[in-house]
Amino acid sequence: MAISRRGAEQLLPEADWLKKLQRSEATGVPLRIKFGMDPTAPDLHLGHTVVLNKMRQLQDLGHVVIPLIGDFTTTIGDPSGRNSTRPPLTREEIEANAKTYFNQVGLVIDMDRAEVRWNSEWSDPLGARGMIQLAAKYTVARMMEREDFSTRFRDGTPISVHEFLYPLMQGYDSVALKSDLELGGTDQTFNLLMGRHLQQEHGQEPQCILTMPLLEGLDGVDKMSKSKGNYIGITEPAPTMFAKVLSISDTLMWRWFTLLSFRPESEIAALKAEVAAGRNPKDAKVLLAREITERFHGRAGADAAEEDFARRAAGGVPDVIPELALGGAPLGIAALLKQAGLVPSTSEAARLIEQGGVRVDGAVVSDKGLKISAGTVVVQVGKRKFARVTLA
Repeated sequence: MAISRRGAEQLLPEADWLKKLQRSEATGVPLRIKFGMDPTAPDLHLGHTVVLNKMRQLQDLGHVVIPLIGDFTTTIGDPSGRNSTRPPLTREEIEANAKTYFNQVGLVIDMDRAEVRWNSEWSDPLGARGMIQLAAKYTVARMMEREDFSTRFRDGTPISVHEFLYPLMQGYDSVALKSDLELGGTDQTFNLLMGRHLQQEHGQEPQCILTMPLLEGLDGVDKMSKSKGNYIGITEPAPTMFAKVLSISDTLMWRWFTLLSFRPESEIAALKAEVAAGRNPKDAKVLLAREITERFHGRAGADAAEEDFARRAAGGVPDVIPELALGGAPLGIAALLKQAGLVPSTSEAARLIEQGGVRVDGAVVSDKGLKISAGTVVVQVGKRKFARVTLA
């Protein structure tokens, strides 16, 4: 129960989950834990791993984890949190994204011990008759209790009928898998509860639901998002990943420890007490950076990233460098370099990035689309051009 609750936003109903755990312990039969992923984009960031981390923790307790690829539901488009209809992806886009999901999810979950499923297995055979029968098990009034649907209806924003099918199909996944627990973000609560309802309608013991909070990004304000440029991709180079973790605030660090670290909570509490008593918070942040980097790049990658950061910190930046203030955060790295006077054009900035000649806070920039969030960073072009930029 302690592992289940750690960092969780909600565990519903908690009493039912306790009974399931007790029965599993008494019978030796593992519980079935489901997490659905719609392959809407090919790359995952640390924010996506918050739920995956919880899944791995429960997997290590001996339960069956089921990474579910929503190849059928992706063709509908999840309306959760949207103020407009989400455009569905083509089959080719879904399959291309799903291939990269397997590799990336496997960096957190032991895929050899996981039951990987695709929801087209049971959704395609359902057919028109089955879809109509499924739709008969839920009312329009209940569907309109969903906040995003009710808001759009009140504002006169169009809602397509097919969007009502999404939570129904996600709930039907739980029926097909006979899941005991479904994991998701806080924005998925309505859909997760749908699974409980439909399982009861089909005579099954209803699943419990466990929601995890959305992870704040590097800025400590907005949720981690590629569009906001405040993210750490799990396939980013080790030095970049290490340096980015070290760039977060001391306050945000403890939130990340809870949601991203596999260290025991007692160990994190002891570390927090040491920092409160005077230990340099950077020591704790280095431990976090090492753990996260090692998870995705191995020990050798983490060692090399730490050495690279230490080398840059020790002598990579001159004592006196130009300082300037810019606006427009989040600002693309190419535009920032041009406005800082470090390159003559954004095309030159892109060329230098491709050659590995640009660094931000000591980390090599490999993404030409990188956006820099509000705050102060040291940017470097080549060996001799530096600027300390405060971005508002």
